[in-house]
Amino acid sequence: MKEDNPNSKNVSAERRNFLKACALSLGVAAAGVVFYSKEPVKRQEGKIHVLKDHRVVIPDVYPKLCIVHGKDVLKMVTAAVEKLGGMSKFVEKGQRVFIKPNVGWDRQPEIAANTNPEVVAAVVTLCLSAGAREVWVTDVSINDPYRSFARSGIEPAVLKAGGKVKIPTENDFLYTDLKGEILKVWPVVSFLHQADRVINIPVLKHHSLSKCTLSMKNWYGILGGKRNRLHQEINISISDLASAVRPTLTVMDATRVLKRNGPTGGNLADVSAENTIIAGTDEVAIDACCLKYLDLKTGDVAFLKIAEVRGTGTSDWKNALRHEEFSV
Repeated sequence: MKEDNPNSKNVSAERRNFLKACALSLGVAAAGVVFYSKEPVKRQEGKIHVLKDHRVVIPDVYPKLCIVHGKDVLKMVTAAVEKLGGMSKFVEKGQRVFIKPNVGWDRQPEIAANTNPEVVAAVVTLCLSAGAREVWVTDVSINDPYRSFARSGIEPAVLKAGGKVKIPTENDFLYTDLKGEILKVWPVVSFLHQADRVINIPVLKHHSLSKCTLSMKNWYGILGGKRNRLHQEINISISDLASAVRPTLTVMDATRVLKRNGPTGGNLADVSAENTIIAGTDEVAIDACCLKYLDLKTGDVAFLKIAEVRGTGTSDWKNALRHEEFSV
C-alpha cells in the first residue's frame, strides 16, 4: 500500500506553479521576446547594505576539509558533512538556510554545467533534518532561470526534498557594499541577507576565462546588474566575492566534471565521472584541492593566489589543514 506523504500536496502545488512559469517562459521565448532580463534589478534609493559573516566556529577535533569518493550521492554528502562534525554543527533548529548551487545554464544534469541535483537535494535533506525552518535554493541564472532550474533537475529535486526554489525578481536585490577592489556597491540577491546560514554548492568545471569555476567563482550567481563587466578583471572580481561572502559550509560537487569547453559545455565527451564530494569551511583550500581534476596547478589560477594573499584561506591544504579522504 502506498504511504501518504504529508508534504506531497504542497510539493505538487509548488511544482505546478513553477511549471506554469516555465511554460510561460517557453511560450514567450518561442514568440521571439526576451523573457528574462540580464539586469533583474529594480532601481533603489537610500540604504546601502552590508553582508553578514555566516561562518561558525567548529571545534578543532574535526577536519576542515573532507574528500569522499563513491557512487551513492546521498551517502557521500552525508559522510562528508558528518566527518566535519555533522550538519547540526552548521545549522541550528529554526534557522533559515540559503543554498547557492550553480544553476546558470539551461542544460540537463549529464552535461555537468550545473550542480548535480542529487547533491543539492542531499544538502537540503540534511539541513531540514538538523531542524532548519526553511531551506532556500537560489541562483541568478545566465539562461532563463525557470528553464535552467527545471532542465537541470534542481527544481524538482529541491521540492521533493522539502526545500524552496526562490528565483529572484527585480525586487529581490539589495544594493550592497562588497568592499572590493573591483566590486564595490553592487546589487546582491536579498535572500542572502535574510538567511541565518549560507551553504555553497558549486560544481567543479572548466571555465574559458578563469580556467575553472569552483567555490569562489560560484558567488557570481548572487549578483544582479551587468555581470559581464566583471570579466575584464575576472580574477580580482572572484577574489572580491570570496572576501565578501563568508559561507557557513561549502559542498563541492565533483561527481561529474566538465573538463573542457566550460562554463556551458554541451558535449558528453567533455564530461568525466569523478564520483567525488569535497566539503569544508575554507573555500581557497577546497578550490586548490579541486585543481587536479582539471589538470591545473595552484600557480595556474590567479584568483587563488589573490584570495590567499588577502587572507581568505590557504591553498596549501595538504600541509596546513587537517583533512580526511575516504570512500563510501
